Amino acid sequence: MIWTGFSFGQAGEWSVVSATAVFGAALAGAEGRLRIAEGWIDGAATQALRGVASNVRYANRSEIADLRAVQEGLGRPAATMVALIPISKSGEWWMLAQDERRTIFEEQSRHHSIGLRYLPAIARKLYHGRDLGEPFDFLTWFEFAPEHEGMFNELLAELRASREWSFVTREVDVRLTRVI
Repeated sequence: MIWTGFSFGQAGEWSVVSATAVFGAALAGAEGRLRIAEGWIDGAATQALRGVASNVRYANRSEIADLRAVQEGLGRPAATMVALIPISKSGEWWMLAQDERRTIFEEQSRHHSIGLRYLPAIARKLYHGRDLGEPFDFLTWFEFAPEHEGMFNELLAELRASREWSFVTREVDVRLTRVI
């Protein structure tokens, strides 16, 4: 299992614009620049997070096909803005069976359906930190062009208003721009 490191500090291709605690504690040291590397964390980092890109856990086959049909990849030249959103969910969430979490995730909260409406303008990649013993269960990386920031904010507002978000105990919204 190869994990990805997100290192905040003096170096990196992304410059931190803001780091806002949405639920729970702030993310101390999320400042300066951000460097991302597989299997590596900068020893001089002011803050570091790790996550594993894993299989899709809450989508069925047709939903995965829908996403693949319209989602564009990361690293598009026009996508110079990023939101890194670390999230932790409650023990109550993790005590639910997989099918119960799926019901809340999609049937009640429509997570997949909401996200699909914002593609291909917004690209994302999900990293799992829970299995690594990290402080955040998920690290979600979103890339978009500056003209799509309003759309991204709408996406977040819809997701945050869903039943799924009642299980979120910590969320930090870190906004970044690509360093030219």
